[in-house]
Formats: sequence, C-alpha cells, structure tokens
Amino acid sequence: MSVIPRCPTRPLKVGRVVIGGGSPISVQSMTKTDTRDVKATVRQIGELEEAGCEIVRLAVVDTEAAEAIKKIRQHTQLPLIADIHFDYRLALECIENGIDGLRINPGNIGDRSRVEMITQRALDKRIPIRIGVNAGSLEKHLLDRYGGVTAEALVESALGHIRILESLRFYDIKVSIKASDVPLMLQAYRQLSRTVNYPLHLGVTEAGTRYTGTIKSAIGIGTLLAEGIGDTIRVSLTGPPTEEVRVGFEILKALGLRRKGVEIISCPTCGRCQIDLLPVVEKIEQEVSSIKTPLKVAIMGCVVNGPGEARQADVGVAGGKGVALLFKEGKPLRKIKQSEMADALLAEIKKMDLQT
Repeated sequence: MSVIPRCPTRPLKVGRVVIGGGSPISVQSMTKTDTRDVKATVRQIGELEEAGCEIVRLAVVDTEAAEAIKKIRQHTQLPLIADIHFDYRLALECIENGIDGLRINPGNIGDRSRVEMITQRALDKRIPIRIGVNAGSLEKHLLDRYGGVTAEALVESALGHIRILESLRFYDIKVSIKASDVPLMLQAYRQLSRTVNYPLHLGVTEAGTRYTGTIKSAIGIGTLLAEGIGDTIRVSLTGPPTEEVRVGFEILKALGLRRKGVEIISCPTCGRCQIDLLPVVEKIEQEVSSIKTPLKVAIMGCVVNGPGEARQADVGVAGGKGVALLFKEGKPLRKIKQSEMADALLAEIKKMDLQT
C-alpha cells in the first residue's frame, strides 16, 4: 500500500473507470492506427488491453473516423476517449456513437454556441471532458502576454477553458497541461494542482523513444505522483503503445501506488557475481509480461544482498558459484543449478499466479 498522501480531487467516471476522488491512478494510452481503419484499431486496442491499459484514446480527424467509433465500440468494453480538435460536429457524432469521454480544447472548437452544444450533449450522456492544454499549441495571445511558453501561460490557458465549461454548469472535467520540457511540466502541474480540484491527467508530451521517453516520463510523472499530484497518466513514447502502458505501470509500482503484474528486482551484477544473470532476467521478464497477478520476483547474483532481497520478495533466487538458493514467501525451498534457475523460478511464479 502507498504511503504517499494524494491531493484531493473530484471523482468522475470514464466508462467503467473512476478517476480522481482517491481512486487508483489509471494508466492510459492512445492508438497509433488510423481510426478509420476499424480492423487495425480494434486489434491494437486488444493488444493494449492485454498489456493492462485501462483507458484508450483515439484520434478523430474527420466524419469517417467519428463514424468508425460506432463499429469499434462493438468490439471492446475498454473506456474509449475521442481526441477532437476544431470541429464540434465530430464531438457530437462521437457522443452518439458510444464514446466514453472527450478530449477537447473549448477554445479551438469555435463560438460559445458550439461549446454549449457539446457540453449539453455530454451532460445528457454523462460523458466527461478532458481539457488538454499543450505547450506546442498554446494560444497566441498567451504567448504574447508571457513572452513564450511558461508555466503561468499554460495554467492560465487551462483555467480559461475550465471557466468556459463551468459557465455552462459542466463539471465532469479533468485537465492536462503537458509539455516536453520536464521542469516546465512540473511547475505548471504544481501551480494548477494548487488552484483547482479537478482530476489531473499527467504526461510529458512528445517524450521521445522508449529509452529517452521512459526516463523523461519517469522523472516528470513520477515526481508529481510522489508529491501526491495526479489521478491518471499517459506515457507518450515514439513506438508501440503497449510499451507506454508497461512503462506507466512500472512508474506506479516503483512508487507503491499500484501493484499489477510482476515486479522484478534484479542484481546489477559486479565482480562478486559468479552467475551469468542477464539471460535469466531477460527470460523471466519476457515470460511473465502477460501475468496480471501482483508479484515481486527477486533475481540476485551474489551472497551479499541476494538472500535478503530474495526473502523479501514473493519468490526469488540468490546466486552462488554456479548454483542458487530458491526462496518462496520468505523461506528457502531448495538449492538449484544455474542452468535450472529460470525454469525453476518460472514454475513457482506460475503456481502463485494460478493460486490467486
């Protein structure tokens, strides 16, 4: 259980998922297919669900994409969010076609009457709206006022959009103010968290590839979560969206905010290690990627920290010279050969998975 106190926020529902109000921090991703290609999009949503994704966002670029939502909805129970810019009619059509949430900027939808149509229809269907402010598309008047993209400009943009919805008595709102610059993102979210109690969607936008993007996201998202800020997250990576989900859950697990799937504790190795540990870790990591049961697995290569880490894990191995001691639930089970380490560990992990 997490000991990090959460900033209190209003709860809202996106399909079957509750966001805010102290509910578990949810992990989102976005399909990278052309939404108009229903078959490919449904296939990718299935892959995301298998990876543990809890909410999926889809880009809706035209009427054909909005119409595709109806067919996509028939193939999945995952909450779906339509990402819409500029054309209010796409939002209205997506609402009718079964979408669970909208991501818009009220400021770029058009005049008040169009925003009012969207909010009234969303209110009737109990569909929440995410106000998504992005450093890359900040309004020109704010850029001029603040001399560029600043945390204050991002927050003012978000507050302006919030006021539009509040003036229409719409309060099922969540907010994001993303930037690719981590310090800027941190400063903006902190300011916004002190100002509103709407649930916050965290992310470092355009974070980069799996390597650089994971680092930036872990620092940006992880820092805010450690401060109690944030109710739902999306890791933005250039690559397969399933990697975004895996990284998202690893960030949450590292902070003790969620336990879902296998957490691997592995020895970095040093001159004391007398076991070829890397192939064992890689095999275990690959084999357990689809397991949803929360388990801590220790794979240690020496007698200094190995036994202690293995005892604290649900299941683990602590290595010696060509051999290792297999632990389960804090107790040693038996000595095994190096060649048996991966298979023996996998067997115990699968037993524990079946028992839950």
